[in-house]
Amino acid sequence: MDPRFALFDAYTPGEQPQDRTYIKLNTNESPYPPSQGVARALDREAVDLLRLYPDPECQALSQALADYYGMDKQSILCGNGSDELLSLAFMAWGEKGAAFADLSYGLYQVLADLHQVKATIVPLRADFTLDDRDYLGLGKLIVIANPNAPTGMAILPRQIAYIAQQNPDSVVLVDEAYVDFGAGSCLPLIKSNENIMVMQTYSKSRSMAGARLGYAIGPAPLIKDLRKLKNAINPYNVNRLTQLAGIAALEDKDYYALQNRAVVMAREETGRALKQMGFEVLPSLANFIFARHLLMGGAALYLALKKRGILVRYFNGQRTKDFIRISIGTKEQMATLTGHLQEILGGQAL
Repeated sequence: MDPRFALFDAYTPGEQPQDRTYIKLNTNESPYPPSQGVARALDREAVDLLRLYPDPECQALSQALADYYGMDKQSILCGNGSDELLSLAFMAWGEKGAAFADLSYGLYQVLADLHQVKATIVPLRADFTLDDRDYLGLGKLIVIANPNAPTGMAILPRQIAYIAQQNPDSVVLVDEAYVDFGAGSCLPLIKSNENIMVMQTYSKSRSMAGARLGYAIGPAPLIKDLRKLKNAINPYNVNRLTQLAGIAALEDKDYYALQNRAVVMAREETGRALKQMGFEVLPSLANFIFARHLLMGGAALYLALKKRGILVRYFNGQRTKDFIRISIGTKEQMATLTGHLQEILGGQAL
């Protein structure tokens, strides 16, 4: 192996054990299936055409996304999940370095290391909030997950606009993987800000994590940068079936809106139940919650739940070791979770 990568730390996905059936609340997937329209789009004819390469420009899908968001097609680029597009962004605009929060999506640091981009780590405040004043005049690629992960907390679009205005020669990339669960999107800022790029995904709110589809929306010159790199590295990056599924999902927006509302309701109900058991629950606008109990550590909670067939995510960092991140499942799954937590905590609840 190239010695530059010998000590490279790769991203660690949420575990996908095969030894038993678990209630999976660890990878922020949707608990609901894709719409019937998506299933119909993947018909026999579509399967037969898999012998042919897909459209490298995703023209039909890009047009559908442009129509959906009221944007120009040249302002959209589709990717093999938003992770691919994030990688291209670090390549395209990371020459002077990149800045992101100390507690955020772990892939950002991995991509900085992979592309040899000097990372500036900006600590969140003690209460895990992101302060826009910490990002002023940095002069480098700025990456902000909004809502953030693993906290689920969000800042307002006007704060992103302020950061962009104070970094006029730098790209401000807003990773909106979880935006459909209650946060405000920065998409309206794109037309009046030449340096804001928004990335979203089908993995969470459109129940298509297994299809691997993300998209970037931004000023046409920035999209052109990403497209050039995409075509150099992986021109046929989005397969035929995923492109068809992506179009069909946009046509079934009412179905997904209903499912997302169910996730939000389950999130709020679960948060209230955890608080009654003595948990501190951070205010989330994502499809997960980040919580800690004053009398039982995160590792112990994670292991106890796993033994009972429920997977949650545990991060053993200094600021996160007391917490567990809980993806929001169906109402029934969340009731099972809270029931087991009551048994695990026993008389420890405050």
